[in-house]
Amino acid sequence: MTEYKSKSSVVPMAIVAALFFILGFATWLNGSLMPYLSQILDLTPFQASLILFHFYIAVTFTALPSAVVIRKIGYKNGMALGMAIMMVAGLLFIPAAKSQIFSLFLLAQLVMGTGQTLLQTAVNPYVVRLGPEESAAARISIMGILNKGAGILAPLVFTALIVSNFNDRVGVKLTQIQIDEMASSLIFPYLGMAIFIGLLAFAVKKSSLPELESEGDIDTANHKGYVKEALSHPNLALGVLAIFFYVAVEVIAGDTIGSFALSLGIENYSVMTSYTMICMVVGYILGIALIPRFISQQKALTVSAILGLLLTFGVVTGDNNSFVIANAVLVPFGGAQLPDTLIMIAFLGLANAIVWPAVFPLALSGMGKLTSVGSALLVMGISGGAFGPIFWGLTSSASELGMQGGYMVMFPCYLFILFYAVKGHKMRSWKS
Repeated sequence: MTEYKSKSSVVPMAIVAALFFILGFATWLNGSLMPYLSQILDLTPFQASLILFHFYIAVTFTALPSAVVIRKIGYKNGMALGMAIMMVAGLLFIPAAKSQIFSLFLLAQLVMGTGQTLLQTAVNPYVVRLGPEESAAARISIMGILNKGAGILAPLVFTALIVSNFNDRVGVKLTQIQIDEMASSLIFPYLGMAIFIGLLAFAVKKSSLPELESEGDIDTANHKGYVKEALSHPNLALGVLAIFFYVAVEVIAGDTIGSFALSLGIENYSVMTSYTMICMVVGYILGIALIPRFISQQKALTVSAILGLLLTFGVVTGDNNSFVIANAVLVPFGGAQLPDTLIMIAFLGLANAIVWPAVFPLALSGMGKLTSVGSALLVMGISGGAFGPIFWGLTSSASELGMQGGYMVMFPCYLFILFYAVKGHKMRSWKS
């Protein structure tokens, strides 16, 4: 029976893996889209951060309703519906590019975030429950590699299809004709992505992906009561905050690095997100290799938080004209000579990699029939990706150091993750 279950889970996990890749690809396009739109629409750091805000703020409004929808239509149908909404979002980029109206781009981002939230809420429990609970972190790490692997590929594809035609326009005043050309270049790539996601949604709908068994008889009419009950578990409630702060720093490191590179006059600014994602993939691989054989999950989380604090200090206080790190690890292998501050932002991917796969199972431990509600609350923590860049943008505008000074907002985020790693995940009562 065990052998049968092992074999029968291969196809479902392959489908889930493909969905994590799609989630990563659509998500990490933002790292290239943000500085690209900043060029076209001449955006301030705060205005540019609204691109990320509208993508991630959808989580705040749709995470809990997503749990209700999934309970009514099922996990598989929820995934298909989430991708259908993402397809609509891709199509919305066409009139946005045609008109060059910033609010239409923001609407497309909001719809994309809504679809992603529904898909995330449905797909994450599959990873946890299609196998033993004690190995859930390893499976989540593997899915994370696929997600961040797509994050490496997405900026490269964006650059090859779009930005590579306009490298000579970095740091120059654009004419309206040039702006029209750059905006129009977005149409066919997003149309192609919308068609692909739509076809994948249809394939999932018709697939043999098994429906997860219900965790128990929960009355959706009393959903608020179950949310309150779930939040009475400190490990979950604090886990939601840990996810919030983690996604805040993950998005800052992954999606603002291109804008910072553009401000420093780096021509290939649109591929900078790939550097951060490469570091995240390395972190996931190290996590799979070392946890729990050589280091516990909790200690790895502690190390990640400390490393994040050290790198943040290096970014904020570093010299943008120093290339020591690049000369040591990139240039000898034919890589680009990039400022140390940019390389340290990319290294934050290494610090961030283990946080999600560590926090998610720790937070859901012992939730029982409240697993789907707990999962929705944890996914709701992704809204940190909305507020992190906003505070980065505001701090960048107010700081004498500009965008570089904006990265100081990551200090309190890593401090809370450190608290969760040391104590928060152990708490089973608010009195302890």
